Parts: sequence; C-alpha cells; structure tokens
Amino acid sequence: MSHRPASAAPHLRRLFELLAAGAPAEELGAVAAEARRAGVGAEDLEEVAGATEAALRVRNTLRQHRRRETELTALFDTAGDLAALRDLDAVLRSIVRRARMLLGTDTAYLTLADEEAGDTYMRVTDGSVSELFQNLRLQLGEGLGGLVAQTARPYASPDYRADGRFLHTGSIDAGVLDEGLVAILGVPLLLGSGSGGQVIGALFAADRTPRTFAPEEVALLCSLADHAAIAIDTARTMADARLALAELAEANAVIREHSAAMQRAAESHDRLTDLVLRGGDVSDVAAAVAGLLKGEVAVHDGAGWPLTATGGHGGGFTDGTEHPAGAEETTGAEGAAGGEGAAGGEGAAGTEKTTGAEETAGAEEAAALVAAAESSRATAHAVFRDGRWVCAVLAGQELLGCLVLYGRPELDDPDRRLFERSSVVTSLLLLLRRSVAETENRVRGDLITDLLTAPDRDPAGLVARGRRLGIDLDRPHFLLVAHAGDAARERLADAAVQYLFGCGGVSAVHEGAAVLLLPCDGTGPGAAARAAAGQLGRLAGVPVTVAGAGPAAGPRAIADAHAEGARCLRAMHVLGRDGGGACAAELGFVGVLLGDDHDVDGFVAATLGPLLEYDARRGTQLVRTLRAYFGCGGSLTRAKEELHVHVNTVVQRLDRIHALLGPGWNTPEQTLELQLALRLHLLSGG
Repeated sequence: MSHRPASAAPHLRRLFELLAAGAPAEELGAVAAEARRAGVGAEDLEEVAGATEAALRVRNTLRQHRRRETELTALFDTAGDLAALRDLDAVLRSIVRRARMLLGTDTAYLTLADEEAGDTYMRVTDGSVSELFQNLRLQLGEGLGGLVAQTARPYASPDYRADGRFLHTGSIDAGVLDEGLVAILGVPLLLGSGSGGQVIGALFAADRTPRTFAPEEVALLCSLADHAAIAIDTARTMADARLALAELAEANAVIREHSAAMQRAAESHDRLTDLVLRGGDVSDVAAAVAGLLKGEVAVHDGAGWPLTATGGHGGGFTDGTEHPAGAEETTGAEGAAGGEGAAGGEGAAGTEKTTGAEETAGAEEAAALVAAAESSRATAHAVFRDGRWVCAVLAGQELLGCLVLYGRPELDDPDRRLFERSSVVTSLLLLLRRSVAETENRVRGDLITDLLTAPDRDPAGLVARGRRLGIDLDRPHFLLVAHAGDAARERLADAAVQYLFGCGGVSAVHEGAAVLLLPCDGTGPGAAARAAAGQLGRLAGVPVTVAGAGPAAGPRAIADAHAEGARCLRAMHVLGRDGGGACAAELGFVGVLLGDDHDVDGFVAATLGPLLEYDARRGTQLVRTLRAYFGCGGSLTRAKEELHVHVNTVVQRLDRIHALLGPGWNTPEQTLELQLALRLHLLSGG
C-alpha cells in the first residue's frame, strides 16, 4: 500500500487564522516549517511557503494601514482641537503628547521663538524629567533646534552628542545630558509656505537610546508641527481680533461719550448764553455752573478776594454778596497791611471786628488763589490746587479773576472743558461790569473834583448831584488819598475803580494822586487806609501809599478831610512809610501838628526862624547842617561826609547855630522841638 503525502490545506487555513488574529511574523513564518514536519509534499510545501510570504506582505500592509489610520485619527483629533480652540496651551500639550505616542518616543517637546529676547524657549514638554532641560533657551543656530529654526527644515540625529552638523553649547549639551536624550528628531513650525515661510518654533521627538527615524515618522511629526503652527497662528489671530474688538468697543464708547459731551456742552452754552442775554450777573453764572457740574462754584477777583460764592465757599462771604472794599467783614487787605501800624496809632487791627489771624488767613487764601490762577493762565487750562479746581478768568492776558470749583476732586475732560468755557462767559460779564463802573466813575469823578476844588461854591447843588449819582454826601465818608508814583498813576486809577466796585464808593485822580471817597464802615480812617493800601498794591502791581481822613459829611468837611489826607500822605513819605496806610492821628506828634487847627508854619518859624533868616540873607546852609547833624546822631565825622565839607566847616556852622539859637539849643527838650521843626519844614517843601 503506497504512502500519500500530507495535504497542505490545513496549513494554508492556519495562515489565514493567524493573519486574521494579527499574529506576529514569527508565527506566520513557523507555518511552513510545521508543513515540512507534517510531510507535506514538495510541490504543496512550495505552495505553503509562497502563501506564507503573501501572508507576511498582507500583514505588513494591514499594519501600515492600521498605523496610518491611527495617525489620521490623531490628526483629525488635533484638527478638532484646533476647530474648538479655546486654550492654546491645552492644544499644544495635546499635540506634543500625540507626537510622543505616535512616534513611540521617550519624550516630546515644543519650542517657540521669543521675538523680544531674540531666542527660543521651551513652551511644552511631555515625558521630560529634567528641570534644567525644561528651562533651556536656544539662540539661533545653536543645537539641533537652532539648526532647524535657522534652515526651516527637519533634522534627525540618531546620536545627538556625537552629531557634528550643528553648534554644540555647554548649556544645551548639559540639558540634553541631564535629560538623558540620545536620538532627537526636530521639525520646524512654519507659518506660510515656500521661501517666505516664517519659523515660529520647532516640534521634537526624542529617545534616550540610539534610533533612526523613518521618513514616515518625519512626515508625521511635520504634520503635527503644521497643526501646532496653525493653532498658534489662530490663537494670535483671535487675540488680535479680541484686541481689535476691545479697541472698537472703547472707540465706540468714546464716540458715545463725546457725542453726549457735545450735546451737554451745547445745552450748557445755550443756558449760559440765555443767562447773559437776560442780564444775569456773575453770581447767576456761578450758580448755573455749580448746577451743571454738581459742585460748588465761587468767583474771585484778580487779587483773589471773593466776588460771589455758592454753597458756603468764597473766603468768608457765604451769602453771595460782592466784596465791599474796606468793609469790616475781613477784606483781607487789612491783614496784609495792618502790620504796618503807626507809632502811637491804633495798631494793626486791634479795634476792628476781625482778628489779625483771620485777616492773615484771608490774605493767604487770596494769595493761593492768585497763584493757582496764574498757573491756569500759563497752561491755558483749569488746574487742581488744594482740593479745588481753579480756572483763570482772562481778558486777553489780563487776569480779571478766577472761577473756583469745590466738591469735585475728579473732573473728566467734558466737565473740565465746560468749566473752562464758563470762565469765558464770566470774563465777558466782568468786563461789562467794569466798563459800566468806569463810565459811572468818570461821571462821579467830576463830582469829586468839584468837591475838592470849590466846596463852598454851591454846597446844596453838590449834595443834589451826589444823590442823583447814588452818593449821599451828607452821610459820613472816609476820604483816602493814594499814591504810587507817576509811572503807575494810570494803573492806580484803574485799581481804585476795581477796589471800590460794588461798595458805593467813588474815585478820581486829583493833583497826581488817586482820591477815594467811600462810606464809613464803623472802623476808622487808619484801618480803611491800610485795607486800601494792601489791595490797591496787589491790583496795581506796585506798592501804594494811602493816607486816610474822616469821617466827614458835607462838601466842606470832605474838602477839609482831603487836605488833611494830602498832608498825611506827604508826612508818610518823609517818615519812610511808603507802601503802607495810616491816618494823621497815627503819626504821633507829626500827625497832631498836621491836623486841622494847628499853626504849623508858626511853629516852624518860632523854632527855626533865626536859622532860616540867616540862610536866606547870607546863602548859607545852617538848616541843612543842623538836619545832617541830628540825622548822624551828633557825629561830626559822619555829618561832614554827608554834607561833603571839611569837619572844621561843620564845627564853624554849629558854632554859628549856637550863637543864633542860644546856649540851650542842644538840650533834650530843645533838640526834640528842633528835630520836629526840621521835619515839618521839610514836609512844607523847605
């Protein structure tokens, strides 16, 4: 009985079963050996061997397809992440993790370019254990990453430490060594295509053992790098879009705010214009601006003193009344000039209703407002000083006053512009008021001139004219005579008009001096003179000397008061009291002698008569020598220097004086009378 060879069919079926089960290549290769042992014939054995080779090819093909399917799934998942991009870091971590998984490497990481620093840094790592490696920074051209960024091409190194194609640095090699990496594959993150593409970073996969990366692995990592570049670019675009939207929203808000501000400004302008056209005053403007700005507004004059106020501000005037020149309610000029009180007089302000501290505080407040107004004029804008906004009120470059806003520490641009525009309306009103006042004052000034030059010609007519002009000459008045030098005469005249504005007084220029007639305020002529000297000096910008007289009622009494004031003014000049204010009663013996009913000429003639006659007859200078002798404290040496003569000449002249006046001429009592007579003689023009 002949022996038949075994069939090949079971072995072929075995190949299909192993292939379907995804068995490894070793099991597929073992099927041919099993068929040989089973006694399969040579011809069938050859068929089994051919089928085994075909099964291995099919297995490889299936493996490649499954791998490709896995890669495509990962890429699709990455694309889905990009489509739902919300967190860039999360997307980049996902890409790096997938790169490590798909390539089966020990670690993967991504670097990005730092445009400000000019290098690249680690953005995301997966599988890294070295802190030194995670904090590496690479310059362009350094390490494998620097080469990738420089050339914009993929590079794979099977053994990084032995690879000489790129620049090794101590810091990078130390980081790679600390991580234990050997084989590294790096591909660029490119924005754009072709030669114009921009490298923004690189994606890496690395092993801690030597490895050669297949072309398909390089291609896969490049695909993931492309997705990472898209994610970064998309995130940047979205950030730019969000920024643009924010800027657009801000611009839209600014436009709406500007539109609202323009509408509000137009309404405010119409309101202020209507107020002016209806004959409103500065107090009405202050109240309107206070209502518009939800604050408290005060108007002050060019010297810082209040003209009107709203809500309890304005340096002591809380009822909105205007600042009365020389009034008892702390005009502040008294505080500025009161310290110049005279010898033997009533002092700074001891008999007044306000204390020196209050007057000083008022003067300091006024000075602070003037300084703030000057700053506003220099900057052409309102300024914030001492918890309040101050805006200069100007006519050209002349400072008419200032607007002061309280209760609004924060003032936005629209409200600030509204506040500044209000100063223009205020300046128009102040100019109008001043023009009216100047016109009225010129008419009243004619009355003052007639009072001083011919008070007895028609007293009743002068009183009647005064009543028609709003001046009751039968009421007690103070008469002030002010002088500031010929160069400042016009400025002093303008300052006098401003000073008297609103108080019922009147001024005129007479015999080179400003004459001010103002109602009595219950203080005294000295206090009124000091108040006027301080504020007139600020308004005129030069020191002003003011002499006061009165109270006086009726044309003749007013004319006599002017004569007394003029004599007092000359006395203040001789006594070195320029720039202050006083009345005759405050000048000691000189004041007493200058007052009415005192024979000054007779006193001078009785005391100095022999010397005056001798000088007039012989052309000598005995009176001048005696004045120099007393002025130098009885020193012959200093007297001869002042007289520019030899000391013997001084001795000879004193001997002549001794002979003319008698042996008691240099006793204390006689010396006092002689010195007083010399002063009076000098005051009379001698």
